[in-house]
Amino acid sequence: MEPVAPTRPAPGAERASRGREFSSGLPVGPGAARLLVLATVFVCAACGLVYELELVALASYLMGDSVTQASVVLSVMVFAMGVGALLAKRLRCRAALGFGVVEAILALVGGVSALALYASFAWSPEWFAGGPGGARFLMVAFSLLIGVLIGAEVPLLMEMMQRIRRQDAGGAVADLFAADYVGALVGGLAFPFLLLPLLGQLTGALLTGAVNAFAGGALVLGLFGRDLSRRSRRLLVLLNVAVLALLGTAAVLVGDFEDAARRAMYGTQVRVAVQSEVQEIVLTGGRGPSLALFLDGRLRVSGADEHGYHEALVHPAMAGPHDRVLILGGGDGLAAREVLRHPGVRRADLVELDPAVVDLARRDPGLATLNDHAYGDPRLHPVTADAFDWLRADRPGPGGGYDVIVADLPHPGITSSTKLYSEEFFGLVARALAPGGRLAVHSGSPVEGPRTFWTVDATVRAAGLLTVPYSAAGNDGAFAFGPDRAPRHHPKAPDRGFILAGRERPPLTLAPPADGGPPLTLDRAALRAGGLAAEATRLPDLPPSTLSHPRYPR
Repeated sequence: MEPVAPTRPAPGAERASRGREFSSGLPVGPGAARLLVLATVFVCAACGLVYELELVALASYLMGDSVTQASVVLSVMVFAMGVGALLAKRLRCRAALGFGVVEAILALVGGVSALALYASFAWSPEWFAGGPGGARFLMVAFSLLIGVLIGAEVPLLMEMMQRIRRQDAGGAVADLFAADYVGALVGGLAFPFLLLPLLGQLTGALLTGAVNAFAGGALVLGLFGRDLSRRSRRLLVLLNVAVLALLGTAAVLVGDFEDAARRAMYGTQVRVAVQSEVQEIVLTGGRGPSLALFLDGRLRVSGADEHGYHEALVHPAMAGPHDRVLILGGGDGLAAREVLRHPGVRRADLVELDPAVVDLARRDPGLATLNDHAYGDPRLHPVTADAFDWLRADRPGPGGGYDVIVADLPHPGITSSTKLYSEEFFGLVARALAPGGRLAVHSGSPVEGPRTFWTVDATVRAAGLLTVPYSAAGNDGAFAFGPDRAPRHHPKAPDRGFILAGRERPPLTLAPPADGGPPLTLDRAALRAGGLAAEATRLPDLPPSTLSHPRYPR
């Protein structure tokens, strides 16, 4: 008698039976359940990338040097994701509960991370400014924790996918990663184009955390709730309610929090606090010495000693023909004030990136008084543009070039300003100079930052100009003109450094303006002494900074 062959199930029957086996107890069918899981993966991936970008943006804003902050945050977070994936192996036996708890904690940590960083900077400035022991320690701690929690998501979601319907590992991983990568794309685009402009950094992070908590809790409680014990369900409900309540309360109070933080950072006399399309603008004090203008947290104008900076920047360059003048930056109008004191100026063009700064300098009574209502002078012609792009558009200046170009720009150590101190930029400046024209550029402190100062000098020389370095007494600290934000009482450098340059070596002298008398803080003897003091700090043979190889210390 021949043996009877075992009966083979019809094609697809085994898959269907497995689907029924693993999807039993779910409130919806396997197809709908898988779609809900993948939708949650999409949302959680978007939230996770927003947390990463939020940390990078806020750390760059508070500490400067966006390249370093982005490198630290992203590398630490990717490492931590690997650690989280390994730790998640211990939760695979209770994947649904583990995922729910992970998402609730991630939502809370990611949502309040921006608040915690900002609060540390506002109320513990000395600790925050303490380098690795301060700001970066907190940034790395958040990056590690958020990375571990994000890394635990995929292994747990894989187990939950298999709970719905058993499928080969390659197919499940492909589905999860496809949803994850698309969600990351949406989160990456939503952060700069939606969350930041509409909600700001703090509220945007809190809203992202709330969405994260809701998505994770809804998936676990709604789809896998029958797999949990009553105690586990109750615990997860209470945890998510607590997280959402904390995030919601923080969102309601975030306006008061920001006001209190500004008072802690800038004092009680904050008159203007706006976020333009380019930067945060804060104006404090009234008129005269009490006035202070902060751009992205960095003190750009102090009414108590701004004359020393602007007179030293402008007047040495004005010793010679100055019919046509170009001011790069300087939207506060203070460099323009010094330029326009010279009656020989027929036209002054001012190129400023942020129109909100120009509008403030034109309309605010305190700042307009400080700049002597420079924007009311018909000789001044402001232009809203990036200085690099504006010069690149083949602009030699009216009548064949500018007699004087004044570069009143942020510190070269600020990443966004590095291109404005590159050999390529100074080459464009040289092209815009008239024969015999002079360039004046602020270059940081030769005493406290000699490498930065002499790198600027080397870069200007590489562009084909001959340089004359000099310094002027005054406070030129990290908070005033340096690359990093720092506390208001952070020690400041004892001097300000400048480079005067031209195709022919310009003389280091003064031509006092007829209007308003000579400079208030500078004379020829002080200028000569400043030239000798700067020369005493010279660092020879430094290479120039270029667009492809920035060389300024950070």
